[in-house]
Formats: sequence, C-alpha cells, structure tokens
Amino acid sequence: MKKIEAIIRPEKLNNVKDALSDIGVQGMTVSNVMGFGNQKGYTQIYRGQEIVTRLLPKIKLEVVVAKEKADEVIAAIVNTSKTGKFGDGKIFVFDVVDTIRIRTGERGGDAV
Repeated sequence: MKKIEAIIRPEKLNNVKDALSDIGVQGMTVSNVMGFGNQKGYTQIYRGQEIVTRLLPKIKLEVVVAKEKADEVIAAIVNTSKTGKFGDGKIFVFDVVDTIRIRTGERGGDAV
C-alpha cells in the first residue's frame, strides 16, 4: 500500500475530491495547513502598516491506496490541481507497512 500526501491550493479541494471519487478512492483525510515554498508569501497594507505574510493557507490531503492504484491517484491530483503558477503544491508518496481498522480488526488492504 502507498500513502499519498498532497499539499494543494484550498480552491482546488472540491475538484480533487471529485476526481478521486471518480476513480474509486473511498476515503481521505483533509487538513487545513499553513506553509510556503517558492511562493514566499505576500505583502499587504493594514491600517497604514506594511504586513508581510509568509505562511499561506493550504490544504493537506492524505490518501492510502493499493500500490497498483497510486499512479492513477497521483495523476488525478496533478491534473485537477495544477494551475502552472507558484504555489500549486507538492505530492509525497510513502510506503505503508500495515493498516488496521479499529472497529473490526481487519488488516492490510481490507482495512482501507
């Protein structure tokens, strides 16, 4: 199994959720996070003061899928969240050793 973590723009969340649902992904974890990369934040004026905001709001998606489905999930995330501008995000892929469903005790792929 593979765990796929994607950091994406908040406005792209619904598109990504729909795309993952269309390819059969049944569950995911979504978190609001803050961060920066090449985008480096922005400067704004508030009450006459210049404010530099370095951390920008992002969405972190976490999905665990069968190894064979990982490339399809990654392609769906990239195709639906890409704008071609700084700040589109990143995808990280990890190996998952085991999964246990707490309610039933199922393990491995059955627990996903």
